[in-house]
Amino acid sequence: MLIAFSVAPSGTPSADGSVHDAVAAAVRVVRDSGLPHRTTSMFTEVEGEWDEVMDVVKRATDAVMPFGSRVSLVLKADIRPGYTGELDAKIDRLERALDDSPA
Repeated sequence: MLIAFSVAPSGTPSADGSVHDAVAAAVRVVRDSGLPHRTTSMFTEVEGEWDEVMDVVKRATDAVMPFGSRVSLVLKADIRPGYTGELDAKIDRLERALDDSPA
């Protein structure tokens, strides 16, 4: 399965509302997991089996908890049994489709 998630604290003491330290704590959990992943400006994508991916999301959420009085979690999942390597393969198929499309 692939998941895209975003986790951030609210009620932070930061005057500018920045949450980069909290996000870094979450991304560190993802990177340490050893699962295939990609982080962009808005989401982190992770690929793996259901239990291992959800464990990473839980641990990443727990890592953000100390940074605010509450935590917001947004999660989207693509559950496609029997497929692996889709973190890159989906993008590759999209790029091929764009190359094959008339301008």
